[in-house]
Amino acid sequence: MQIIPVPGTLDATAFDQLAAELEKGEDGKVLFDGRHLRWVDPSGIIGLLAAGTVARDRLGSLPRLQLAEGADVTTYLARMRFFEVSEPIFEIEMKSPRRSWNSSDVLLEITPITTNTDIHAVVDRVQRQAGAILSKTLNYPTSAVVQFSVILSEVCQNIIEHAEAPGWVAAQTYTWAKRLGRQVLILAVSDVGKGFRGSLADTHATRFGDRWGDATALEAAFIHGLTRFPDSGRGQGIQQIRKQVRRWDGAISIRSGTARIADVPPWDESPPLEENLPAFPGAQIHIVLPAQVGDDV
Repeated sequence: MQIIPVPGTLDATAFDQLAAELEKGEDGKVLFDGRHLRWVDPSGIIGLLAAGTVARDRLGSLPRLQLAEGADVTTYLARMRFFEVSEPIFEIEMKSPRRSWNSSDVLLEITPITTNTDIHAVVDRVQRQAGAILSKTLNYPTSAVVQFSVILSEVCQNIIEHAEAPGWVAAQTYTWAKRLGRQVLILAVSDVGKGFRGSLADTHATRFGDRWGDATALEAAFIHGLTRFPDSGRGQGIQQIRKQVRRWDGAISIRSGTARIADVPPWDESPPLEENLPAFPGAQIHIVLPAQVGDDV
């Protein structure tokens, strides 16, 4: 049996540890050991779902997930609908905690994205809650609700148009007291599909020759606005998302294959490009929008 340790703190960066363990590809059953998991954000939650899906598809059976009984994190996972969404992915040997309905800080629980209908339902649901969270919690103008809804729709549409595989989305606010000194909204989208290199290969791989790879594909889409569509004007979603996130002094990163690219604001020390990461299918998008202060709005 392959035992995959789940980091005690599971976020977008710690996800690389899960990918590294999965990349070993050991034979036999897989156990995700989450007994030491104590904190997880939206990127970590849907990253765990993605890792479980890869293990399931490789094995042809459900991997096991072990969590600490009675831990605060399991109550949080229940509130985010993790246990419901993970039923076709994990075998979990514990009774699901009673779900808490106090979700004033949760903008969007974990939601699977498989069709355009899912996207419309997500955007409609978020628009009903986004006003309070964006304006009262993060001090954004009322117009930000529409702009955020466009971002949400675009990142979800990326799953439908490019991944050709299951995906998930989730969003929540947190207080980053030590790191940033204010509240932030974290939006995470992940899938286990073709990834950026696979999606863009037919249209752009030839022009890059030997340089074509995960990092090059991410740069082509993220920086240069290249898309898989031959006609200009289509598929510009990533570019528009990046510009809007930058206007709000936010951070956005995309991990695909073996690379991660990021638009890094002054408050974030993350590298703008990482290569030679543990290979993982699909794309993982991580967006952080900080509360606005002073003249930021």
